Amino acid sequence: MAEATAAQPSVETLISRLEEITRTMETPETGLEGSIALYEEGLSIAEQCRKRLQEARKKIEVINSGMHKEKPAADRVQDLFTPGS
Repeated sequence: MAEATAAQPSVETLISRLEEITRTMETPETGLEGSIALYEEGLSIAEQCRKRLQEARKKIEVINSGMHKEKPAADRVQDLFTPGS
């Protein structure tokens, strides 16, 4: 999942930025206004990550449903995303 385009950084890059934001906000030198700006940026990045992970989950579900059609039930890989599978 390390793939990224120029317009869309990788999830790993986004998470690294969130970690950097957290470290910066923890320093007293950041100040209130700086912390608020960083908090807003962090919320935006977290939303991007949530959407990207949701897309990845949908892809996995499609892959898993395709596997279930191709293999007999006894040979299927357990679906870790669906309870009771």
